[in-house]
Amino acid sequence: MEAFKTDLNYRVLTIFAPVLILAGVLGFVLPDGPMSSAPAYNIFHIVFGALGGVLVLVRRMHSIRTFNLAFGLIDLYQALASFLGLFPQEYFRWKTADDVLHVVIGAALVAVGLAGRRDWRG
Repeated sequence: MEAFKTDLNYRVLTIFAPVLILAGVLGFVLPDGPMSSAPAYNIFHIVFGALGGVLVLVRRMHSIRTFNLAFGLIDLYQALASFLGLFPQEYFRWKTADDVLHVVIGAALVAVGLAGRRDWRG
């Protein structure tokens, strides 16, 4: 059980899941901030933050690693979609600050997911 506490993917998602939820909630509370406050975008953050939180609570290490990797790829796609005007730009209405964070966080999550332990079961 102690291995969970030292696993990089587990530690990252333990911090990242609540941050996603907070980002979604703040998008509703602070609608004129530097980030997009589109309702669909806020809900996206809350739902995926909750999913990440559940994975942390049930300690499904393979799923946690997969979540980090997949969400990182989704973040990178969002930056590309914003630049190229692809789906779901019209619903998420990204701003420049969103694009910067998507590249930075996306690259970091992909790196963490790829570098994570591959011998976890469950």
